[in-house]
Amino acid sequence: MTGSSTDRRAGLMACAAIAALFCFTGCTSGGTPESGATGEVPVASASTSTATPVPSTSAAAPVPSPTAASAAASGPAQKVLAASDPQSLSIPATGTRSELLHLGLREDGSLEVPPEPPGSPAGWYDGSPTPGERGPAVLLGHVNATGGGPGVFADLRQLRPGDTIEVARQDGSTATFTVDRGEAYAKDEFPTLKVYGNTPGAELRLITCDGYDPATGNFGDNYVVYATLTT
Repeated sequence: MTGSSTDRRAGLMACAAIAALFCFTGCTSGGTPESGATGEVPVASASTSTATPVPSTSAAAPVPSPTAASAAASGPAQKVLAASDPQSLSIPATGTRSELLHLGLREDGSLEVPPEPPGSPAGWYDGSPTPGERGPAVLLGHVNATGGGPGVFADLRQLRPGDTIEVARQDGSTATFTVDRGEAYAKDEFPTLKVYGNTPGAELRLITCDGYDPATGNFGDNYVVYATLTT
């Protein structure tokens, strides 16, 4: 555990640019893109790239703080679980299975990202609520793997509303989430409060890179899957 859920939500909002930063600290490229899967979940931006190029390591920049805090979401009380650190992730619809790293902040204030070797696991940002707690738990994963081929979150675009995401927790319970939608955002138009803002119930955000530009070798967008706790 990394402190109270209130502390984690505050830490999450202090790291509001996580996804935009993650695009360039974990998924830059100097190689040839591989073919990726196309998705069925509606996408909110004009990005259509599905390439999965080879990543290379780049320096992380400090994570800026947002200029406004999120107001607590209104609405009826929803199901939540007690805090318990996540251990692993399973997405039956895509056959995705991964242990979960615990990712924090570096000394320079930038977000740790999952390592890049092939088969690199996804990671939980430990400044966010634990999956099942009230609020948006944040999981990060690469879309591509070093040397080519798919990363752990290469198939996020295949997820459809109603698909399930299961997170095994340290207390022996499994938090099961149902996919609501998936959306892609340009990094410079990332909707901070929409993705990281407080929610009345327990929700999940799966974040990876998107919008590969072969001219620069970089991903200019992020893809976010939104899901809500069901059991």
